[in-house]
Amino acid sequence: MASNKELLAIRERATPRGVGTQTTVFADRAKNAEIWDVEGRRYIDIAAGIAVTNTGHNHPRVIEAVKAQLERFSHTCFQVTPYDVYVRLAERLNALAPGDTPKQTMFLTTGAEAVENAVKISRKFTGRSAVIAFSGAFHGRTMMGMALTGKVVPYKAGFGPFPPEVFHVPFPIDYHGVSVEDSLAALETLFRSDVEPARVAAMIIEPVQGEGGFYQAPAEFLQALRRICDEHGIVMIADEIQTGFARTGKLFAVEHAGVEADLMTVAKSLAGGFPLSGVIGKAHIMDSIDPGGLGGTYGGSPLGCAAGLAVLDVIKEEKLCEKAVAIGETIRAWATQMQAEHDCIGHIRITGAMCAIEFVKGGDANSPDAELVKRVAAEALANGVIFLTCGVRGNVIRFLPALTIEPDLLNEALQVLGKAIVAST
Repeated sequence: MASNKELLAIRERATPRGVGTQTTVFADRAKNAEIWDVEGRRYIDIAAGIAVTNTGHNHPRVIEAVKAQLERFSHTCFQVTPYDVYVRLAERLNALAPGDTPKQTMFLTTGAEAVENAVKISRKFTGRSAVIAFSGAFHGRTMMGMALTGKVVPYKAGFGPFPPEVFHVPFPIDYHGVSVEDSLAALETLFRSDVEPARVAAMIIEPVQGEGGFYQAPAEFLQALRRICDEHGIVMIADEIQTGFARTGKLFAVEHAGVEADLMTVAKSLAGGFPLSGVIGKAHIMDSIDPGGLGGTYGGSPLGCAAGLAVLDVIKEEKLCEKAVAIGETIRAWATQMQAEHDCIGHIRITGAMCAIEFVKGGDANSPDAELVKRVAAEALANGVIFLTCGVRGNVIRFLPALTIEPDLLNEALQVLGKAIVAST
């Protein structure tokens, strides 16, 4: 088998540099929360494919379900010859989605597709065109996804112009001096100065920002947005692509605020590593689209839907919501101790097993230290642990371990990260 160096050389020749990679090691095999590269070196995976393998790499229940489906068929196109796993997974998600309003679900392949379709559905249902998103948001790399995204580099720089009538409001982050009141005031200013509420089709928000830095939307903010959307007939879209399926200690992150969104976009961990996304929404909104207006050749892959059914079983039977909370408390205890010893750790954010530490200079929230984060992540990788970075200022390390990670393995990863921080400062 080729070495990492040999494969990297091929990667540099054969693939564009725009498809960036966090590491330069090439995976050979993986199991639960561990990855082995092509040279046989083992890594503890605290990235989970960016929150995709919440049930761990190659969970036996997921693999068994996919094998069984593969023996039946791999593709017919749901719009041509529908199949049972699609409708059964939709039925289960409808029952699990927060709120009492009857739901319907459609399936796609990627998170960006889910976002595109949620906006499309909202526009058709309301007869309106404008969409409101938030600073720091990430909603994908399609043209509409980029327009909605609230981070310029690397996602938007040089790719415009973007679709019109997309507006951004500051996301409330107390650590950076933006209160809930500030954000709501900015929204009211937007309504007075740029777009009247009667022209707004949808408002899309991540209950916990992903790429933006793992900032949780306060419950009172989400509740206020729900009231505003109800008042003005605006569709409220919760982007649960990274937060969904037990990651935050709830099946869906909006449950922390007791909010029922009109539409939810889901993907990533929905199918335990197989490409599958969806839009879950109130039935009267979803049904506003005429036949043929929704779909896609690969949307709702039979393999992905079979995997999704198994993932829901694993989440329930292995109590992954409870495990996510326990993982978060382990990380909180470690991070709090590290913060007491190192003023480079400015802020700790824990929402279940969606956790982050923000690095600053001298404890100053206004002095981000992105270079330190790069060194820390590189040092951790050199010692066998994969961490992801994020944040509008590039100064955040995020924790996204499999919810099935063994406690000893998580503690080992934290020890390595602690040593990497010491070695890098």
